[in-house]
Amino acid sequence: MKTRLITREGFDKLKAELDYLWREERPEVTKKVTWAASLGDRSENADYQYNKKRLREIDRRVRYLTKSLEQLRIVDYSPQQDGKVFFGAWVEIENDEGDLKRFRIVGYDEIFGRKDYISIDSPMARALLKKEVGDAATVETPVGPARWYVNAIDYPQ
Repeated sequence: MKTRLITREGFDKLKAELDYLWREERPEVTKKVTWAASLGDRSENADYQYNKKRLREIDRRVRYLTKSLEQLRIVDYSPQQDGKVFFGAWVEIENDEGDLKRFRIVGYDEIFGRKDYISIDSPMARALLKKEVGDAATVETPVGPARWYVNAIDYPQ
């Protein structure tokens, strides 16, 4: 089950993607499909087949984005969050071996294409919630529990 939370930036990005797909890319692909269909035999027309497939992909993504944007709850920064790890925080952690990691805790729909974002539903994020600088968090991993220490917490404002 995905937690239906999103940051303001993530929401704006998804909304921009939906707007681009619906207002720019879909009309362009529709023109190409119409043009390719007018050439005749569609069974051997690569332009028609490719663009028809692309149109289905666009429509599928538009449906997903439309439904998601209706269900998502935007979580904005609040000064009350300072000093503790909550949704939207940039967190720097370190383990006993000295390995450092820095990432932002965000919603599921925001993690794709970003290596420095993790989902609020991930074991690491769940273990870090409500921790303060200096606190230790134990994360269950496939090889056993791992201990991480919170070095820094920052919120974009």
